[in-house]
Amino acid sequence: MGPGPPTAVLAGRPRPRTHPPHLRCRRPALSRDPADRRSGAGEHGGRPVRTVVVQCVASVPETRELLALAGTDPLIGAVVGWADLTSPGVADTLDDLLAGPGGPYLRALRHLVQGESDLGWLQQPSVERGLRAAGERGLAYDVLIRSHQFDQAVRLADRFPDLPLVLDHAGKPPIAQGDLGDWERELRRLAERPQVRCKVSGLVTEADWQQWTTADIRPVWDVLLSAFGPDRLMFGSDWPVANLAGGWNRWSATVEELLADCSAAETSAILTDTATAFYHLNSLSQKPL
Repeated sequence: MGPGPPTAVLAGRPRPRTHPPHLRCRRPALSRDPADRRSGAGEHGGRPVRTVVVQCVASVPETRELLALAGTDPLIGAVVGWADLTSPGVADTLDDLLAGPGGPYLRALRHLVQGESDLGWLQQPSVERGLRAAGERGLAYDVLIRSHQFDQAVRLADRFPDLPLVLDHAGKPPIAQGDLGDWERELRRLAERPQVRCKVSGLVTEADWQQWTTADIRPVWDVLLSAFGPDRLMFGSDWPVANLAGGWNRWSATVEELLADCSAAETSAILTDTATAFYHLNSLSQKPL
């Protein structure tokens, strides 16, 4: 991506039970040696200088671990954590996390709504109580859904117009199946809500893991640019899950190709500015790399 601004990479960690054995891990999937990350992660498009680390399991202890790591690791600029939104004690849990080691790095919450069978899970009264508690503490919410769950995400945005939302993995378009019509229609509905941002991530694992090309990703990219515009899109690595379908370097090179027709300002928005603003990456003093 040329000599442009530093990339804000959105990285996750492997899920212990749902990912194949070679991606399973019970500790954050980040090297503790900053020099190792700088030398390996930026072959295409320059090295990342801040990451947003995202939860993978429904576990407050995991969130505590990620926050503690953020307090000492120079690469981590924010954490998307987990708390039980349905719990009557969610407000106390959030206060405890924010006051603990690395607590100021907690910028958003996420729940794996994609695994919930209730198509109105986000509208459950207990969940909405938890979302209000998150919003009252200045936290955003990462919306992780599959393409058949857009309706509840639209209702969430309508019921919480002041809660910053970001759609993870572009709502998981069915790229491998080849029919994007329903996904596009629903995504555009959600994009009409101005507080919603969208991550350009997780697309290669929705395509054929072995055979995908940039041509398979481009129709989704074109819809995202049209629906959200570059100022509401943010690049995401989906690392290490992306290793299932080509890995960091191939995904980074693909994004470089997709950005070829974008202006410098648009490229900066997608790679850096949207994520920096949404996750308040500059709100704490910068840690030396």
